[in-house]
Amino acid sequence: MRVLLIGANGYLGRFVADRLLADPAVQLTALGRGDDADVRFDLASGSPGALTRFLDAVHPGVVVNCAGATRGGARELARHNTVAVATVCEALRRSGCGARLVQIGCGAEYGPSQPGSSTAEDAVPRPGGPYGVSKLAATELVLGSGLDAVVLRVFSPAGPGTPAGSPLGRLAEAMRRAMQSGDGELKLAGLGAQRDFIDVRDVARAVHAASLSAAQGVINIGSGRAVRLRDAAATLARVAGYGGALHELDGPPGPLRASIGHPRGESDHAAPVAYPYPDGCGSWQQADVRTARDRLGWRPRINLEESLADIWMEAACRM
Repeated sequence: MRVLLIGANGYLGRFVADRLLADPAVQLTALGRGDDADVRFDLASGSPGALTRFLDAVHPGVVVNCAGATRGGARELARHNTVAVATVCEALRRSGCGARLVQIGCGAEYGPSQPGSSTAEDAVPRPGGPYGVSKLAATELVLGSGLDAVVLRVFSPAGPGTPAGSPLGRLAEAMRRAMQSGDGELKLAGLGAQRDFIDVRDVARAVHAASLSAAQGVINIGSGRAVRLRDAAATLARVAGYGGALHELDGPPGPLRASIGHPRGESDHAAPVAYPYPDGCGSWQQADVRTARDRLGWRPRINLEESLADIWMEAACRM
């Protein structure tokens, strides 16, 4: 089976590529903007006609789209997350390859959820920010394309390679700085949000399963369990061996701030970082993952502690 992977150099794409390459039945071709892609092509600016010609030449059986942007203004997000997907769908419609499309969506498409609830695929999406809006528009394009297609709505990916600007990446960096400087106290704010973390390697397994299946429509990919960010911070401290005190600063949800306390009495300093989840999803998200189990034969295997241990290992290498 020949698979065309779009966005192979991204956070998710790298692990998807590794998973597909481990399957001896898969012939993988990577398309992207980087120099190490098999074919250089920018979905956000490339024409459907140019992509159609490439599809006809390569004739893949499956196209996996991991490309997209998570940050930026509404216009940039729409260009990379929506217009790019419109290009893929139009090229596939024009091409004679008849490839199946596996599109990577996100949990932010649903928007805020009722605390304590699990969000199933039939929930009405109400994205609370431009990122979720741009990804939902892409999902609607795929579902209305008439193609053999499935959208995997990935909730909060974690594990090795976690971007430094993500909530867990920033927590690990704050802890690394505290340990490196010998600070015995780490004050953190903005830890009240609860999210469904799923290891990036489990996401790659889901993409592989979706590529081989006949499932269509939307399928949630998550752990099925919401975790409070403050609990993730405590677990990270344990796996890192950080013996200092963790103090959560009081206050309403807002920008995540890390304040490192100095045991010798020097004044504390506070470094503002990005809001823990600028995804517009409010205080709670938890996926209902029964559809992935039933239609893909997929279940998450890697727990959050292992994911956090891998995040810490990469942060510790910078000490």
